[in-house]
Amino acid sequence: MKRKEIFVRYERCTGCRSCELACAVSHTAARNLFGALLGGERPQKRLYVDQVGRVKAPAVCRQCEEPPCVAVCITGAMHRREDGVNVVALPRCIGCWMCAMACPFGAVGRGEGKAVKCDRECLDEEGVPACVRACPTGALIFQTVEEFEAERRLAAAVSFR
Repeated sequence: MKRKEIFVRYERCTGCRSCELACAVSHTAARNLFGALLGGERPQKRLYVDQVGRVKAPAVCRQCEEPPCVAVCITGAMHRREDGVNVVALPRCIGCWMCAMACPFGAVGRGEGKAVKCDRECLDEEGVPACVRACPTGALIFQTVEEFEAERRLAAAVSFR
């Protein structure tokens, strides 16, 4: 079975930040916004929506095969799990930000002095990440590389008609 990744259709992103909120809430003990806030939790997002001119761009971890964030981490906090997902072990992170500087996608953020990034710990019962589920325009999709490539090729072929 091929591993699925989170892909971005930039032309569909409106910058609503629903993905950021869903990501943050999915990583709380309460798993809902009001429960988290009432419980004193501070939800921490693991993806970031930026805007450059008129383009909105969700920066989500690409889960690189040879991740630069892992390569430069001097404490080993950034590491690759057995399932191939690149994660950060917060107790080992010293907040040097080498991982953030090395990430070409801007997918490593700051969370209370420690690096935070997508850890894929937010999958629902159907195996879909919270950010993808929350996106109202379908800008974020969860597919295999082959599925995404086929979709893009089809869209390109249709545009030439």
